[in-house]
This record gives sequence, C-alpha cells and structure tokens, in this order.
Amino acid sequence: MSERCRIGLIGGSGIYDPGLLRNVKKIKVYTPYGSPSAHVTIGEYMGRMIAFIPRHGEGHTIPPHAINYRANIWALRELGVERVLAPSAVGSLQEDYKPGDIVLPDQYIDRTWGRPGTFYDGGQVAHISMADPFCPELTDIVYDVAVSLGIPIHKGGTYVCIQGPRFSTRAESRLYRSWGAHIIGMTLVPEVNLAREVRMCYLTIAMVTDYDVWAEKPVTAEEVVRTMRENVEKVRRLLEKAIPKIPEERSCQCSKYLDEAIM
Repeated sequence: MSERCRIGLIGGSGIYDPGLLRNVKKIKVYTPYGSPSAHVTIGEYMGRMIAFIPRHGEGHTIPPHAINYRANIWALRELGVERVLAPSAVGSLQEDYKPGDIVLPDQYIDRTWGRPGTFYDGGQVAHISMADPFCPELTDIVYDVAVSLGIPIHKGGTYVCIQGPRFSTRAESRLYRSWGAHIIGMTLVPEVNLAREVRMCYLTIAMVTDYDVWAEKPVTAEEVVRTMRENVEKVRRLLEKAIPKIPEERSCQCSKYLDEAIM
C-alpha cells in the first residue's frame, strides 16, 4: 500500500465526514475479513496524513451489530495507522454526565455477543491485556485541548457497550447505572480490542446525546438531533486542535501489549 497515514479517524453517528481534510481521495482497501464500512477517505491536515472511515457506512446504513469491525481496523492497519480517534454517540447513566458533554472513558463493560472480536481466532492464540483499554497519551492531549476550548468534558468513566440495535429496557439501564457505569453505547466493542491487537493507540471520544431511560426524562427526537449537531461541532473543534498536538513518536505502552499476549 503506497499511502501511509499514521492517524486514523473512525466516525460514529453524526460524523460521516470530519470536514478537516485537504487533498482528499477515497480508496478501496481489500482485507482478509471482507469490505470495510466504506471506502477509506485519506487526506492531509496540518501536515499530517489522516485516514477516515465512517463506522456506519456512508449514509448510516450499517447497524452497530453488523459493522465489519475487523475489516475497518485492518484497513487502517494496511494504511499504516498507529493511532485511532473514534467519536461516538452515547447515552448517560449518571446525572452529572449531561447531554452535550464529551466523555473520555477509561474503562468499559462488554454486553455484546456474536461479534467477531479478535484477529487471533485460530492457528495462533493471543490473550491481549485490556486492563487499561484506552491510550493515556491521546486521552491527555484531547482532554487538555477540550479544557482550553471550554468544552465540557469528563476525563474517565465506564462505557457499557450493548449489542443493539435496540435500546435498553428501564431495568437494564438501572442495572448498568447501579454498577457505577457512566455512559452507554453500541459500537466500542470489539473496535477497541481489535485496535490493540494490531498495536494501535485507541481513544473513543464519547458524545452524550441524552440521558438513558433510567432517568425517565422524556426527550424528543428534535432535542437529540440538536444535541447531536452541537456535539459534532465540538468534536470537530477538538480534532482541529488535538491532531497537531499528537507527537510523531509514541511514549505510551499501547504498541507493546501484543508482545506479552502471544501464546
């Protein structure tokens, strides 16, 4: 592959085009796992080559449980990506994680099933450590930028990843809240695990759209759409300022977890 992009963006709900890139072109990347969600958009921003994939496909046609996560991550790997920033929409499980806030989680709970979740499913076995799932270097960069821009942000929190495409029952939502989880979404897993298996740094930038159903606070589709639109603008500003601050060389441990995982 001739194109080399060291930074990857995976866009979630509402982010189908980051709107940052110049000299853009779309390329088809072939993977052993089938087709990614869409052609990969590559372009330049502030002297950095960026690769972008819309997680749900162009036009949001792929539901969370049907995303080809392995193909998406493998395609970025083929392009040389070492760091992934992954915006996604989430609901809130805690009163102080408000609609419109940004969350940089530091833990997750996996409630998905049936999603191919590893590149090591035969022939060679790897037990990758996920004790600390998210890149601390990327977390610090994005958090500091958000604070400097006055964007409401939480550094830390537990993301419950549910199967989807349905939303939770009230009982489920109250259960996750009782566990101490902070936000809930449908797309983090297995994306974060796969990124680690190919030595990538990974950070989800979670955008709170509303309170989950535990709160029994009626919310209209119009309110969710408005909050989503405002969140997308915040994330765009975040990416504009954060990407140039990402150093060329990594100082974290994300690329080294695989060394101790291979059996």
